[in-house]
Amino acid sequence: MALQSKKPSIKESSISVIKSGDFTWVDIVEPDAEARKYLEQNFKFNSLDLDDCFSRRQLSKIDEYQPYLFVIFHLPTYDKTTRVSTIHQWSAFVGENYLVTLRPEVLRSLDDLRQEVEFDEAAKNNYLGQGSAYLLYLMLDRAVDAYFPVLDKIMSLIDEVEDKVFDEEVEAAKEISTLRRDVLTQRRVMFPERALLSELESKLKRFSKINLSAYYGDLMDHMNKICETLDAGKDIIEVFKDADYVLSGYRANRIIRFMAIMFAIGLPFLVTAGLYSMRSAIPGSAAQGSVQTLVFLLLIIAAMVALMFYLLRRMRLI
Repeated sequence: MALQSKKPSIKESSISVIKSGDFTWVDIVEPDAEARKYLEQNFKFNSLDLDDCFSRRQLSKIDEYQPYLFVIFHLPTYDKTTRVSTIHQWSAFVGENYLVTLRPEVLRSLDDLRQEVEFDEAAKNNYLGQGSAYLLYLMLDRAVDAYFPVLDKIMSLIDEVEDKVFDEEVEAAKEISTLRRDVLTQRRVMFPERALLSELESKLKRFSKINLSAYYGDLMDHMNKICETLDAGKDIIEVFKDADYVLSGYRANRIIRFMAIMFAIGLPFLVTAGLYSMRSAIPGSAAQGSVQTLVFLLLIIAAMVALMFYLLRRMRLI
């Protein structure tokens, strides 16, 4: 399916059309209504596929038609500030002499590839000259490679949490919960992507001018490594969660034990203070004793209270 001769006016900042010989790559960033109008006027794609492109709640999938393949991918990104993972969807129409990609701007690895073919004539002829299946492979390969720093960051955070879990003076429950949520999000995206890539290789053969088995085999190796690392991270976090629960119980018991000890130590002073607060005729009382004796007793009680607070602060219990 070739591009029609009539081209609507488009915004260059959102749509890039790159040609090499009879092959065309259309890269659409942050697709909107204008982008859909452009696709409807230049291609004969299934309207349901176009609906899926502009819907943010689609599963990863492959729709196969006689003239083209329609593929939906998902990739997670990680915000170092909020420590929250976000799932991003991007789509591709793979045809005999064209590739159409629709993606969010946040996927910088695809931006780098587009700039490379725009400004390097040799790279453009090489990448686009091998067919749409090879160009899609390059995109997937760079997207997967760009994910490894995210994976490394998550694993480094797991190592940091390990030190906190076994530090009796640090509460790590919140960080464990945050990491657990992030790892589950990553697994929810990457595991279906691995299955999709395994299926995609065989369906792309008819759009490739070269044998892609070695390329997609390497890509699958990377995906397997990612999924195995995420599995290992999940298991480690589950161990940390159980350990933190046990240690939290231990810390709570230690606090209760310490408070019981302090109460036992302070009990004689509470009894003494209670006796001398009565109007009984006992030595040192207000009725029989002197003001100096009363002040002395108050100072002793105050000193014991201050000592208790000092010890609690030293143990970081208050």
